[in-house]
Amino acid sequence: MHDRLYTSALELFAEHGYERTTIDQITERADVARGTFFNHFQRKEDLVTTWAQQRQEKLRAFMEKSLAHKDDGTVVQLERCMSALADFNEAERNLTQVMLTAWVRSGQPLQEETEYAGHVFVRAISAGRARGDVASDVDPVVAGNMLRDAYLGLLYRWSQVNDEKVPLHVELRALLRIALTGVVSYTERGGAAQGASSGTRSGS
Repeated sequence: MHDRLYTSALELFAEHGYERTTIDQITERADVARGTFFNHFQRKEDLVTTWAQQRQEKLRAFMEKSLAHKDDGTVVQLERCMSALADFNEAERNLTQVMLTAWVRSGQPLQEETEYAGHVFVRAISAGRARGDVASDVDPVVAGNMLRDAYLGLLYRWSQVNDEKVPLHVELRALLRIALTGVVSYTERGGAAQGASSGTRSGS
């Protein structure tokens, strides 16, 4: 019954949007009494939480299999992770647009536990540090949550634009490349920093 209500809700959200879908419509689609809904969900927002949790568990299961290949480097693992995320979202773009917007508006990104939010990224980076292909002074939690935050920001922007010219796969690969290599090359950083310091001293 829980799954029946949940599936009916997602169908209606995709068809009419989250805000315009009522609990009465959900129970009517599921062919159950209105009170049955509250035996499984306290409020409509719980459907959004369930959707987010199922996405997280789907990614976790995928990465469990990926991380079992211990000889694969961190770049490969993170690329697989981003590719899987792109697949999940592109496979149901309309639903992602609706549910992600509802998830953000309900403030749920801010309610997630810090350690759990970027858990999959953290695990991949921790394994890389143990192998030696991630710098020993990189904090996996900080790096993992940074990737998670960047991913969510990109996903939200992607979900608000109906232009499909740039696939999510391409944008996530670009995000990962910048995160792993930086914006400015190491050879340029010293000069840029010196130039900034000189400009400050000269009053420019």
